Amino acid sequence: MPSFDIVSKVDPQALDNAVNVVTREITNRFDFKNSHVVINLDKKEFLLKLETDDDMKMGQLIDVLINRAHKQGIAPEAFDTSKVGAQSGKVWKKDMKVRNGLAQEDAKKVVKLIKDSGMKVQASINDDLVRVTAKKIDDLQAIIQLCKNGNLGFPLQYVNMRD
Repeated sequence: MPSFDIVSKVDPQALDNAVNVVTREITNRFDFKNSHVVINLDKKEFLLKLETDDDMKMGQLIDVLINRAHKQGIAPEAFDTSKVGAQSGKVWKKDMKVRNGLAQEDAKKVVKLIKDSGMKVQASINDDLVRVTAKKIDDLQAIIQLCKNGNLGFPLQYVNMRD
């Protein structure tokens, strides 16, 4: 039976490259001259620790980071910008989580979307991926299109296609 897996992964090397490109760009930008900017990446936790002089520069830094990461192949939805930054002395600090892996509630959303479509496919949750099986490959390709157009709010990749 044909099957494929739906995952939500971020390549740690691409994320590291994006952070390095942003660091180089920020040092060359005129609006960030003589200002305090720190970007630390915790590769194990997929956590970015950002520090700037003020809230406006924090917003600009996040915009540059998301744009450069998108050019490295990381979806903008992978960055969790919902946590508000806080002022600590003279600097603004913000911890930004990078979503890596499909959380249980996100996997349930994907399965619900597939089941609500009414197609003759089976979807099951296995740890941090959703395995979809069907009798025909055309049904699997229709599910991929359904998930791409589903606007779920988190990035998805489709891997391990088997016939």
